[in-house]
Amino acid sequence: MSHVFPRHNLAPPPKAVRGEGCYLYDDSGKQYFDGSGGAAVSCLGHGDAEIVQAVQDQAARLAYAHTGFFTSDPAEELADLLVRDAPGDLDRVYFVSGGSEAVESALKLARQYFLEIGEPQRRHIIARRQSYHGNTLGALATGGNAWRRAQFEPILMDVSHIAPCYEYVDRAPDETSFDYGQRVAQELEDEILRLGRDSVIAFVAEPVVGATMGAVPAVEGYFKRIREICDTYGVLLILDEVMCGMGRVGSLFACDIEGVVPDILCIAKGLGAGYQPIGAMMCSAKIYQAISDGSGFFQHGHTYLGHPVACATSLAVLKAIHGRDLIARVQTQGEKLAEALHDRFGQHAHVGDIRGRGLFRGIEIVEDRASKLPFDPSHNIAARFKKVAFEAGLICYPMRGTRDGNLGDHVLLAPPYIISDDQIGEVVDKLDIAMKAVLP
Repeated sequence: MSHVFPRHNLAPPPKAVRGEGCYLYDDSGKQYFDGSGGAAVSCLGHGDAEIVQAVQDQAARLAYAHTGFFTSDPAEELADLLVRDAPGDLDRVYFVSGGSEAVESALKLARQYFLEIGEPQRRHIIARRQSYHGNTLGALATGGNAWRRAQFEPILMDVSHIAPCYEYVDRAPDETSFDYGQRVAQELEDEILRLGRDSVIAFVAEPVVGATMGAVPAVEGYFKRIREICDTYGVLLILDEVMCGMGRVGSLFACDIEGVVPDILCIAKGLGAGYQPIGAMMCSAKIYQAISDGSGFFQHGHTYLGHPVACATSLAVLKAIHGRDLIARVQTQGEKLAEALHDRFGQHAHVGDIRGRGLFRGIEIVEDRASKLPFDPSHNIAARFKKVAFEAGLICYPMRGTRDGNLGDHVLLAPPYIISDDQIGEVVDKLDIAMKAVLP
């Protein structure tokens, strides 16, 4: 009998014993194509010899040194590399163990920044409905994932949530995409004014919404307007690229495609490619300088900040992404995947939308294409889809609650950047098996 506390108590998972390339293998020898990279984590695939060697070499040299006493070469070199490629004046990097910690760190830094510059009245956070920013209490409160939040609502801090930029469902028939984006962006200014023009700390958003909505990018011009509003009212812009960053959407930083620079940026998942747990919060030189000129320290911390093995691993991952020209590969293979999905499912009676960027793609499942009506939750579409696809040897990321946390279903795909043309065909074929088994 296992003593491991699993994610689902009534359905213990099979045991993974080996990974190779785009595949995982269980203890019976069954092969699974990792079509979601776990949770958009395994961007290089499994068993990459160079990355494994980097882990081993650093563990032998220096496994751990607490950042209350030391820095390390891997942390310094990784920070330099990230800052070199980062947009705008993002100048400092705070290394943590994952995405939720990165978001928690961003929220706390944003609050402390305003204390340091003499604006202690700023206390509100604004985010978007149907977002996901992590599962620690601060990150969960910031996110707009209703299902994940529900049972913890009494102990969550109060965060304001405005509309997402969800063109497929919310754009009016007489609106252009641009006008729609400007309309929903305006909700941010309206909410700032409602709360008090000098009382808001930050606005938090995913450049491409991942788990909760299924690879939904904003329309052109939306984030530029968001940046303008934040600048007008002195609100910090925190972008959460935990899932969509590190090359996943076809640029190293997802915000580059939007042409905006955040004040604080959160990254993880693909940063370590699954070979070590690591995340990071990046901040502007202005924010860092305010801390340095004020109290002189960020009142925050975790035991595994700047972990040398994790940083050395991430350094090897980023060097691989650059050295193997994987960003260009994400762009080309992403277009091929999108084309294959449209060819197979574009006219499917129950596929309402196929969307995304790079190797970050979503399929929204509907009961009726014309009206965009979602299935009733009682059909349990997402859970059934996941089960059938898994039995067929495909790991994908279906979720329920796409529209409002209860209604709607989607399937998220985030395969490794090394996916081949033949493997794109394999993914589509196995998705087709699940489609035929689950959808009437």
